[in-house]
Amino acid sequence: MSERIAVYEEKMQKSIRSLENDLQGIRAGRANPHVLDKITVNYYGAPTSLQQVANITIPEARVIQIQPWESKMIKEISKAILASDVGITPADDGRVIRLVFPELTEERRKSLVKDVKKKGEGAKVAVRNIRRDGNDMLKKLKKEGVSEDEVKDLEDELQKISEKFVKDIDKIVEEKSADILKV
Repeated sequence: MSERIAVYEEKMQKSIRSLENDLQGIRAGRANPHVLDKITVNYYGAPTSLQQVANITIPEARVIQIQPWESKMIKEISKAILASDVGITPADDGRVIRLVFPELTEERRKSLVKDVKKKGEGAKVAVRNIRRDGNDMLKKLKKEGVSEDEVKDLEDELQKISEKFVKDIDKIVEEKSADILKV
């Protein structure tokens, strides 16, 4: 593979990783600690990620248990969870916080699948934009005197790479959708 194309393939790979990270935050009926990844709490005046101030475990399939290192952080963590978009009300007993995930309704599952597909489409658009940028760069090479055959080969290679990533995105979206719809 040409070094000229490798840059664009790397950018497409980043789009896939970004999609996978986004999809980790979507809950599929089971407790998933990644839904808490974006939550920060005020820890001695500094915004700190939840993972740095508490131990997060999954004692049951639909329960996340958060045990802060310091018990005075319970109120702060509960406040941060309520302010987030997790959609679960935390329950605490003074030592640990529990998030109990209710069974998803059919309607909610379908809504989540729509969100997953929308995120997948966004990732495909990103891959196509990267391909377009690569093709623009190749057109400039043609003007700079690189042979038409070489440019055509590079365009074909870039097209194959982008098609591979679009298929990967479809597969990721399909797997996540199936996971969400599984009762």
